[in-house]
Amino acid sequence: MSTLDLSFHPLRDSVTMLRRNLKHMLRYPSMTVMLVGMPVIFLLLFVYVFGGTMGAGIGGDRAAYVNYVTPAIILMAVTSIVQGTAISVAMDMTEGVIARFRTMHIARVSVLTGHVIGSVLQAVFVMAVVIGVALLVGFRPDATAGAWLATAGFLVLLTFALVWFAVAIGLVAKTVESASNLPMPLILLPFLGSGFVPTDTMPAGLRWFAEYQPFTPVIETLRGLLMNRPLGDNLWLALAWCAVIAVGGYVWSKRLFNREYAH
Repeated sequence: MSTLDLSFHPLRDSVTMLRRNLKHMLRYPSMTVMLVGMPVIFLLLFVYVFGGTMGAGIGGDRAAYVNYVTPAIILMAVTSIVQGTAISVAMDMTEGVIARFRTMHIARVSVLTGHVIGSVLQAVFVMAVVIGVALLVGFRPDATAGAWLATAGFLVLLTFALVWFAVAIGLVAKTVESASNLPMPLILLPFLGSGFVPTDTMPAGLRWFAEYQPFTPVIETLRGLLMNRPLGDNLWLALAWCAVIAVGGYVWSKRLFNREYAH
């Protein structure tokens, strides 16, 4: 085998692992259906049950509230992927497949890379469905073509960061049940930010938390891009949080996986 072939060995193995994860998603579509269903149900709930009251709270009506809440629902679509990724990784770690991988001549990094890229592609599909449903129920963004491209790039970056964190959660979980429960704080965080109501309507302590937690600048960045509003410092804060989460998740995942893989 040539030196050139060896240099591309991790890439080939990563593609193989990605194919494996995509086949799992196609064979067991119930997970993808669940990941799509949760944000869609929340969207319909907040628009048709709470939309009239909450729309008045932001100085508008139900139609205005659809535009306000949709960025938070898109973020929930991303956080739902986190739970699915953690479960998938935990299943690999607890069902013996890693022991089989140890006996095979494959690049160690490809196992995690397959999970990450597969989850990002799954997230793109889930977010596309959620945005489609939002458009059907009255979401009317003012974004230009360039803003849509920026939104897509930002969402992929955010998903990439959170998925690496999800991989670490799946590795640290001792059971699949734990892996499904540990990401719950991430799923709840959009409720404790500016996603569903303005932060200035919250009590002082909760308002402080809502304004400084990571998902508030993320939501405000999405809202600014989609509704053609000034981004202010939110974009840079959101990008900084994405970088911190991505690097932290990657380093933590790599350390945990190398330790487990060596046993």
